[in-house]
Amino acid sequence: MNEMTLIAATQAGLAEEMRRDTRVWCLGEDLARGGVFGQYAGFLEEFGPKRVVSTPISEAMIMSAGLGAALAGTRPVVEMRIADFTLCAMDELVNQVAKVRYMFGGQARAPMVIRMPHGLARFSAAQHSQSLEAWLVHIPGLVVLAPATAADCKGLMKAAIRSDDPVILFEPRSIWASTGEVPGGDDVTPIGVARIARRGDDVTLVSWSMTVPLALAAAESAAREGISVEVVDLRSLWPWDKEAVLASVARTRRAVIAHEAVKIAGFGAEIAATIGEELAGTLVAPVVRVGAPRIPVPYAPLLEDAYRVTSEKILAGLRQVARGRSAAHDDRSSATT
Repeated sequence: MNEMTLIAATQAGLAEEMRRDTRVWCLGEDLARGGVFGQYAGFLEEFGPKRVVSTPISEAMIMSAGLGAALAGTRPVVEMRIADFTLCAMDELVNQVAKVRYMFGGQARAPMVIRMPHGLARFSAAQHSQSLEAWLVHIPGLVVLAPATAADCKGLMKAAIRSDDPVILFEPRSIWASTGEVPGGDDVTPIGVARIARRGDDVTLVSWSMTVPLALAAAESAAREGISVEVVDLRSLWPWDKEAVLASVARTRRAVIAHEAVKIAGFGAEIAATIGEELAGTLVAPVVRVGAPRIPVPYAPLLEDAYRVTSEKILAGLRQVARGRSAAHDDRSSATT
């Protein structure tokens, strides 16, 4: 095991795949100088200008060039710089990349990775801080990943590059500098398999990407209050590991879903609906969602702090379902006496 930052782990996964397969190459803005966040540092020197390509500032062109290259037999890694900028390439992504395999009856495929650093960054405001995963999970034809740890940043990068389908890789920009243990060797994280980040018995807490550390902190605080929380890190949003989530909730009978994205119509709503459909008779408290309010991300520090999902807000959700547990227990006790 090696201790690495999340961004270094992602770099390592990409570099390993580029060494393994000469069809893998990267394109996007400022890649030749190491990338805006340094995520391609040293790549030009090792792999050369034919495999590390700096493009004009046109996300539509970058996405289209990646698709054309994928159809021609290469495996491009398309850099969108931040997720918000992908909106300039939504027609290419949604109507071309996502649908090409279907439109050609499986005769053409688009094995490409679209990197999207997402979420809140301090003082980045409304056009540079969005979490748009629910948009893209909604689109048939796309695989959507959202790692939270250094090991999964590396392992899911490798899995994404090896996939024969287009893969959206949401990267947790706000915790890129945090560190974690990364296995050595060719360790690939399986797509569609959740990780149990913490075992618990009273409440299931489902999260992904940069909200996972907040979920773990909230679970630790809840433990001091006598609430045992199981934290499920989804890692993959599509396909998502319904079996792991439902198995956990069937045991705890309570669920909280936390994500940094806007709560209204966020992906947490899909998880909550699935839990409700599959386990309605098992739950002893309503499913609680914790997410951001439906407003643009503010620039002012105090407003940004009020907007931000925190471990304290997640803890409040855990307390809410724990009270639901106690109320249900009291009701059952009263009915039997």
